[in-house]
Amino acid sequence: MVWTLFLRYVVTLASTFLVLGDPDSAQLDGAPPSKIAIIGAGIGGTATAHFLRQHFGPEVRIDVFEKGAVGGRLATVTVNHQDYEAGGSIIHSLNLHMQDFVKQLGLKYRKSVAGKTAVFNGEEFILEETDWYLLDLFRLWWRYGISFIRLQMWVEEIMEKFMRIYKYQAHGYAFSSVEELLHSLGGTGFCNMTRRSLTESLLELGVSQRFIEEVIAPIMRVNYGQNISIPAFVGAVSLAGAQANIWAVEGGNKLVCSGLLKLAKANLMKARVTTVSLHTAGESNLYQLDFTSPTEKGTEFYEIVVVATPLETGVEPGISFHNFEPPLPEITGSYHQTVASIVHGYLNCSYFGFPDPKLFPFTSVLTTDSPGLFFNSAASICPVNISTGFRRKQPQEAGIYKVFSQRPLVKEDLKILFKSYYSVQVTNWQAYPHYGSMQGLPPVILHDHLYYLNSIEWAASAMEMSSVAAKNIALLAYHRWNRQLEMIDQKDLMHKIKTEL
Repeated sequence: MVWTLFLRYVVTLASTFLVLGDPDSAQLDGAPPSKIAIIGAGIGGTATAHFLRQHFGPEVRIDVFEKGAVGGRLATVTVNHQDYEAGGSIIHSLNLHMQDFVKQLGLKYRKSVAGKTAVFNGEEFILEETDWYLLDLFRLWWRYGISFIRLQMWVEEIMEKFMRIYKYQAHGYAFSSVEELLHSLGGTGFCNMTRRSLTESLLELGVSQRFIEEVIAPIMRVNYGQNISIPAFVGAVSLAGAQANIWAVEGGNKLVCSGLLKLAKANLMKARVTTVSLHTAGESNLYQLDFTSPTEKGTEFYEIVVVATPLETGVEPGISFHNFEPPLPEITGSYHQTVASIVHGYLNCSYFGFPDPKLFPFTSVLTTDSPGLFFNSAASICPVNISTGFRRKQPQEAGIYKVFSQRPLVKEDLKILFKSYYSVQVTNWQAYPHYGSMQGLPPVILHDHLYYLNSIEWAASAMEMSSVAAKNIALLAYHRWNRQLEMIDQKDLMHKIKTEL
């Protein structure tokens, strides 16, 4: 009996290693890995699954672990039988990966509903959008001089350089670190922008302090919940996203994530990974993932692992790493808390200086970094499915509002913003890095075939940044697996690509 059990154990162990294969021998004979794990099913993790499938082919088993809902920080809440975005809600027209995902998945662009924005300083509106574009331009020039022109030129120059990444990735080039990626796009200038504050960079550019405080600060508060001391590069990405040419996905942006999982033919593992352990057999490495679900605990072995969820301190629940020698580098930065409150109620227009709500013309209110202001922004929002006859609710009607704040709103706060309300749904996001809490950028390569996708967020956090990181890690994993080192961290890529054509 004991002998029989021993034989079963040996056969099981041998079959495990036969299925997984020897990574080093696989690399030499050109065979792909047998099993790849991705931890996290947000836009970064699901895009990684899609790109890994493209590069490694149909035979590789790809498991995606997700303890919560697919989509991660792309999520919706339901109010009165309609769904509304509670997380990432806008996509820039130059986000080519996201555009390509929507096209491949057969999704549709959501219809846009016009609305006007104003900036509130706690006492009055200091900047108001009108129905006349030329009037808005004149007001900007009158109050801020040519600061807005200098800013626009700066953002466009940065975006033009950033667009190079799509050419590099189309030609198959990858980067072993975020610093290498940024340097390939904008040289030392881009790298320095992750270390210099947005304020410092804009003042040097000739943008006025008044413009920074009254226009730039409100945009940073609504996009990242942080002030103008954030790094210049993430500030530039935020400002690009504040432009008019933005869009969203009909039915909710999270549909991109679930669609990519299906497109990749990935296995969704509804479980939380608790431990990643290194197992060495001869010259080959395997990564053991221990995971738990509501009904069971499990263990699986993989040749390649991509962590697509934050590893920084304070982001719970964390993942433990065992048997790595030397130990993996500790990632010490923290994530910023932003509270999204979806409120169904009547806006208190009197608080903003409009006793008659019928005269309140704005759909979105941004705020300056003023003492006493308890919210970053308040906006009338539209559902993720917009019918042909849809119209936005007027301020005198009960509407759906999204309020961003640094902390959960208490009853006193809600009474200030709303005359009355029917419901409040609160999502407390650890939405993006707390910029300034980390020195330098986290590594992309944690171990031989263990990668960290979210390191890109410390340069800038956005759906497209995660998608760029996903493509880069898929290429990086593929080239490192096949020892095609000439495709990694190449210098002067723009010239190299031109000579290849």
